[in-house]
Amino acid sequence: MSTRPISKLLFTSVYPLYVQKAERKNRTKEEVDTIICWLTGYTRDELTRHTMVNIDFQTFFDQAPSIHPKSSLIKGVVCGVRVEDIQDPITQKIRYLDKLIDELAKGKSMDKILRQ
Repeated sequence: MSTRPISKLLFTSVYPLYVQKAERKNRTKEEVDTIICWLTGYTRDELTRHTMVNIDFQTFFDQAPSIHPKSSLIKGVVCGVRVEDIQDPITQKIRYLDKLIDELAKGKSMDKILRQ
């Protein structure tokens, strides 16, 4: 059985899981959207459009207006791998997003999540 590269996973399929994870921990969809927009530079309208079409993570990040310059401050472990050590740029961006959503679900304040 071959493994599917993470960059080919559909953002459209994973986005609702991010929202569900946040909401289970009494956080909001709006906070998830704020995090995604902060990381990618998308506006809320652009993000909404991307959640309505089948778009994979590779395309989602390739089309992102600008990855936030403070994203390099995101540190920690996701799925047993340190995000700052990931060599593939797309995989690293995906794991940055995963890490930010984890921080949200763990109750971190938005100013700390957004590295302010």
